Amino acid sequence: MTVQVLFIQGGGAGTHDEWDNKLVDSLAGTLGAGYGIRYPRMPDEADPRYSSWKTALAAECKALHDGAILIGHSIGGTMLLHALAEMRLSIRPGALVLIAAPFIGAGGWTSDDIMARPNLAECLPPGLPVFLYHGTEDETVPFAHAALYARALPQAVLHTLPDRDHQLNNDLSTVARDIRSRAA
Repeated sequence: MTVQVLFIQGGGAGTHDEWDNKLVDSLAGTLGAGYGIRYPRMPDEADPRYSSWKTALAAECKALHDGAILIGHSIGGTMLLHALAEMRLSIRPGALVLIAAPFIGAGGWTSDDIMARPNLAECLPPGLPVFLYHGTEDETVPFAHAALYARALPQAVLHTLPDRDHQLNNDLSTVARDIRSRAA
């Protein structure tokens, strides 16, 4: 059976076709056979809004099976995480992967759109494995956000990627290796 991977893009004009598509290509090329990647275009990527993205995420999750891997890059990761904290999934995901996601809350960014959750870990599906990947050379989302997530999600495994930028230098081989090792 093919393992489903849902990859949620970041925000910004052209992100789906000009930036995050390179991440998806890297992931697909490294994962190889046995994995099916869904890469939906999120609504109004130039001006992402939580309510419309949450609706789209809920629809995407309905098409998934138990064991699906959920991946979000940048603000897409933040929105995916917060949506999972609010939704009641009909499936049991295999893992949640956040790549260079901005932290909303104390010490991180403020948002008029996404509510900070001091009890974020408790709101996620029980037993959900969480993996954080953040490059030390990220000039878009400061690397300090990774440590904020590590504190807020004590079950998470943090992967610090030296000399990687916000796009992890368009190389998701580390993410793919970890996904493959979970499925083994």
